[in-house]
Amino acid sequence: MESDFWQQRWREQRIGWHQPKVNAWLREYWASLELPPGSRVFVPLCGKSLDMLWLVQQSHEVVGVELSSLALASFCEEHGLQAEQQEEERFVRHHAQCIHLLEGDFFHLRPSDLGKVQGVWDRAALVALPEPMRGEYARHLASLLDPGTQVLLVTMEYPAGEMEGPPFSVSAAEVQEIFGGAFHVKLLETGDMLAGNPSLRERGLNRLVEQVWQLRRF
Repeated sequence: MESDFWQQRWREQRIGWHQPKVNAWLREYWASLELPPGSRVFVPLCGKSLDMLWLVQQSHEVVGVELSSLALASFCEEHGLQAEQQEEERFVRHHAQCIHLLEGDFFHLRPSDLGKVQGVWDRAALVALPEPMRGEYARHLASLLDPGTQVLLVTMEYPAGEMEGPPFSVSAAEVQEIFGGAFHVKLLETGDMLAGNPSLRERGLNRLVEQVWQLRRF
């Protein structure tokens, strides 16, 4: 998907993927990663997610990457953050307290941009990408992470043809396929989520499950 697609969605405020509260899977399973206080956590395609503030409250430093300057400006404004901006080669870095927000393209990230991280939280990045891009996403994420880095990943699965993404359906088999070459992959839980997503039911879905995964880079 082209960057213009996401920029337009933010300009039009068509951001149905944004959650108005901290993600329940994050609350339930983050502790299973056993990251010590002060660990640096990466949130790809972060938008203006409230999850980043929750991670800071757990004594983590957060690094997010996001294409939309509107998303990052909204995040800072809504939470009273006075972010300092710094022009870098591939990104504009917005720094406020324990949060570093990189304005630019995830696929242009290099390890030197990100710094060493110990954890990754992905609720809305993988599922935002169409199938041809998901393998590239997994390979690029792996290239950014040191061995031992852990990822808490949420995917969703629904019947083919019932909805045109994003968010896209990602099967368990695909998760194993695209991440298995660089990560140990463990399924933590599968939950029926259709009842809690009336907007998706309105789009024609009859079944929706979310799956929570723990990945460890090897």
